[in-house]
Amino acid sequence: MPATAETSSWPAALEAFDRDLARRAVAEKTRAAYGADCRHFAAWAREFDPAHPTEPAQVDIRTLRRYAAGLSEHGAAPATIARRLAALRGLFRSQMEIGARGDNPAELLSSPKKPQRLPRVLKATEVAALLDSIPATTPLELRDRGLFELAYACGLRAEELVTLDLEAIDFDAESVRVEGKGGKTRLVPVGEHALGALERYLERARPALAVETDGARDRALFLSKSGRRLSTSDVRRRLNGWARRAMSRSPGLAQAHPHALRHSFATHLLDGGADLRAIQELLGHATISTTQVYTRVESARLRSTYSRAHPRA
Repeated sequence: MPATAETSSWPAALEAFDRDLARRAVAEKTRAAYGADCRHFAAWAREFDPAHPTEPAQVDIRTLRRYAAGLSEHGAAPATIARRLAALRGLFRSQMEIGARGDNPAELLSSPKKPQRLPRVLKATEVAALLDSIPATTPLELRDRGLFELAYACGLRAEELVTLDLEAIDFDAESVRVEGKGGKTRLVPVGEHALGALERYLERARPALAVETDGARDRALFLSKSGRRLSTSDVRRRLNGWARRAMSRSPGLAQAHPHALRHSFATHLLDGGADLRAIQELLGHATISTTQVYTRVESARLRSTYSRAHPRA
């Protein structure tokens, strides 16, 4: 007899996986994406053969192959398929941990290879043109100069920038305490240009932006014009505006975005001789393999230079 929505074991399996992700301190966005991917698979498993809906304990490698093939036929990108299979590996791992099944069929299925896309990196001169294009007169200009000087000086994600509180900056130690992915905290050194821009912002601009509500002020380091904590969309929008302004001097800024500053931070450190392990710690990467993409960026840059400069290239 087909399993109904009430008798299906999928809801319990999905809930167990979500609890497992929460226990592992997986970032909220990743947790939500994995949950959506697994719900998509659960719906497909029930509807693929309505007369014989597939339950979590019945999923095998052939089921997963049919699912992956269907995704590909419907035009899903390799990266999307890879992410969904990664979510299913986690789902069935959690099923094994609670004793609901003895194997993980998703471990047997290899993910499609994703095309290698190198991160967009700005030249040091382009970063300088961008930052120097931000004047230091109005409160919002002072805020933006401090915001993007810090983003480049420390290689911070947009999400990390907007979650910084006033206490995160230690001017004496010349460092910033960053809450990264998965709730992991790291200390990152801050350069003199960024510290100077932050001092000017805190002295001359933030008091003008701060708004008192019910006797309390927002402790966010970077405030909006209404006195609230900035959002990541605010960061992207403001950077895009300053990049357009500086494009007359540096056309390469057309594709500037917050993560490009992070990529540039890492690549410029590597250019300057920094150790890859140190860059990994500064970026907050969980594994060195994530950081190694910057060695490919450097290799591609050197090949391009060689091709342009060598007489017999």
